[in-house]
Amino acid sequence: MTDRLSELTAAGVAVWLDDLSRVRLSSGGLDQLRREQHVAGVTTNPTIFAKALADADTYDGQLRDLATRGVEVEEAVRMLTTYDVRWACDVMRPSYDGSQGVDGRVSIEVDPRLAHETEKTVAEAKALWWLVDRPNLYIKIPATEAGLPAITATLAEGISVNVTLIFGLDRYSQVMEAFLAGLEQAKANGHDLSKIGSVASFFISRVDSEVDKRLEKLGSDEAKALRGKAAVANAQLAYERYSEVFSSDRWRALADAGAHPQRPLWASTSTKNPDYRDVIYVEELIAPGTVNTMPESVIHAYADHGETRGDTVTGAYDAARQVFTDLGSVGVDMSDVIGVLEREGVEKFEASWQELLDGVRTSLAAAGQGTGRPGQAAQGNADKAQQVGGNA
Repeated sequence: MTDRLSELTAAGVAVWLDDLSRVRLSSGGLDQLRREQHVAGVTTNPTIFAKALADADTYDGQLRDLATRGVEVEEAVRMLTTYDVRWACDVMRPSYDGSQGVDGRVSIEVDPRLAHETEKTVAEAKALWWLVDRPNLYIKIPATEAGLPAITATLAEGISVNVTLIFGLDRYSQVMEAFLAGLEQAKANGHDLSKIGSVASFFISRVDSEVDKRLEKLGSDEAKALRGKAAVANAQLAYERYSEVFSSDRWRALADAGAHPQRPLWASTSTKNPDYRDVIYVEELIAPGTVNTMPESVIHAYADHGETRGDTVTGAYDAARQVFTDLGSVGVDMSDVIGVLEREGVEKFEASWQELLDGVRTSLAAAGQGTGRPGQAAQGNADKAQQVGGNA
């Protein structure tokens, strides 16, 4: 029987799970995915946590303890989420050790309401790093203008970073610059660069969703023929920039000091359009040194019928540039697309975070009063968060 995920891993793509819950941890489901489905890392976001915390019985005991202590809701959220992430780090530790610290990573996001505040983002990153206290942790920081110096400052402290909410090529170049500057400062600060990891989460399906909406509105045959092409082309050109940066003399100096490259991570890889192949954002983005973080449904779909055709990225740069040219010729302004997606990305996670806070606040109140199952009160909020935030 063909092990398609093994083939994907051998092609240089690290398979990560885009999900986490205490049910998944306590049942051994995450460890099973690590052992049997080649899952080598985990990503989380506010939407994922809002949904997970609706699984009432797995959080009830901790919620009751937090309510008894009178813990404020924001601190309760930190306690609940860092507990799960710390546990997940321990589950993934064999992958971390076996890959010399490259994989086996688990990500937790800073409060997205801080996306436009550099110093508070750095302070939050430090706090999460201290709370989880595991070497295979990633702190997720959004690639906003204020996030860029926060990425550099956090890396300079020796803290590993997952840069999230990257949509455009120019912003991605700025992210890589922030990464290099951060490692240079970390080296100057005496940190062991071999212990610092980073990925750059480049969002995929949301690009097609926004571009396809505009193509449908334009309505011409030429416009409709371009549906479903923008996201893959965008990511392929991002990998071209990655290849250029991580073959430079500046990078080689850091690599000689033990640094690992900041890998591109393809995020939001479940297809939103049912007309598209369900594993298109995996099959079309196979390249050495990349990460693809998938919902479990996509992992199983690839295991069932995914096709690993070797590198599907590095030979496609000219075709990808042509896609961008064609989009411009029919009237799609990609710079405006990227601007909209960046704004909406932060707004969606802020909304999910607020739903998470509201759900935990209600659950704490229920736990403190000893009425009902605490998590039941959060279910409605989690459902709304899922609708607002979508897949990351």
